[in-house]
Amino acid sequence: MAPVAAAAGAQLMVLNGDGSGSFPDAAAGLPDVFSPVARGPEDLAAFLYTSGTTGRSKGAMLSHRNLLSNAEVLAREWRFTKHDVLLHALPIFHTHGLFVASNVALLTGGAMIFLPGYDMYEVIRLLPKATAMMGVPTFYTRLLDDGRFTRDLVTHMRLFTSGSAPLLAETHVLFEERTGHRILERYGMTETNMNTSNPYDGERRAGTVGMPLPGVELKITDPTTGSTLPQGEAGMIEVRGPNVFQGYWQMPEKTREELREDGFFITGDIGVVDADGYVAIVGRQKDLIITGGYNVYPKEVELILDEQPGVLESAVIGLPHPDFGEAVFGVLVAQKGATPDTSAIMDALAGRLAKFKQPKGLMVVADLPRNTMGKVQKNLLRDQFKGRFAKG
Repeated sequence: MAPVAAAAGAQLMVLNGDGSGSFPDAAAGLPDVFSPVARGPEDLAAFLYTSGTTGRSKGAMLSHRNLLSNAEVLAREWRFTKHDVLLHALPIFHTHGLFVASNVALLTGGAMIFLPGYDMYEVIRLLPKATAMMGVPTFYTRLLDDGRFTRDLVTHMRLFTSGSAPLLAETHVLFEERTGHRILERYGMTETNMNTSNPYDGERRAGTVGMPLPGVELKITDPTTGSTLPQGEAGMIEVRGPNVFQGYWQMPEKTREELREDGFFITGDIGVVDADGYVAIVGRQKDLIITGGYNVYPKEVELILDEQPGVLESAVIGLPHPDFGEAVFGVLVAQKGATPDTSAIMDALAGRLAKFKQPKGLMVVADLPRNTMGKVQKNLLRDQFKGRFAKG
């Protein structure tokens, strides 16, 4: 770190695990009482950086109003009270752990069991003391792989939520069979905190992220023209509300690209709203595959691949192709003890997808690359298989 700090013209200070170091030494001579400074709801409360899975990480500027409004809505919608005990094992460099989980507990005066990281053995030990847990799909798949995770372990639990990455339908089913609980999926991002949620009371639909939260406006637009699309058509998700950030730190051009003058934020996510108002995420706009001039949304293909015998999950990507520009390519992860028959899968897809949407190839891998929040890193898969269709 020292060379990096020196190159940036920054001072490097150290805080050791035992409390010693240059940082506490420097702080010892500073005043420990400060004069209060007035602040308003639109004043900045935090700069939180995006995950950077699709490009350069951006510093989202969040106001006090952004954070408070979202915490108030979530506390109400998810029925949090001072009697709750939240088991917190999420990283706090991400909005999910830093704001969504923590702020709800702080606002309602409940208790929080904080773990420095996801330790499955600690989670299993502490679950009987908790009433709620917020997690990512990996949390729940790992719990299901452990025989100690039983219905008796979660008798005091009232809520499990999942986000930051899609939850497989199979995980929904297995979790409910094992525990009697149906995981509540929701949708949010660094720039907005939470936008939608499946209902606390009501049908929690697998494959969807629920409906817009109170105070949040959501519309589906044409990615090219920005015009609002009819219900049932896939397009760009745009949101507006008190939860939407103020812009990107020192990136005015990027702010203008993604935050409209009327307050709607262009999320970069492609989605569709069904007749009941439930939102389903189809994929990221930057993951859109254009093959032979036709658009293919990976999620449509992935949903069918995930249904195939022996397939646990899949990721569909576009790879350079000499004839089509891009070719649809499927990366599969096998279920335990299974060997997916890629030829049979290709035959099955032929009857369910238009020709241009069908993968030009399939590959079985041990697992999919993910970031710390469980999002599949498709950019790494594209790099890994980019020469697949190269001539010669």
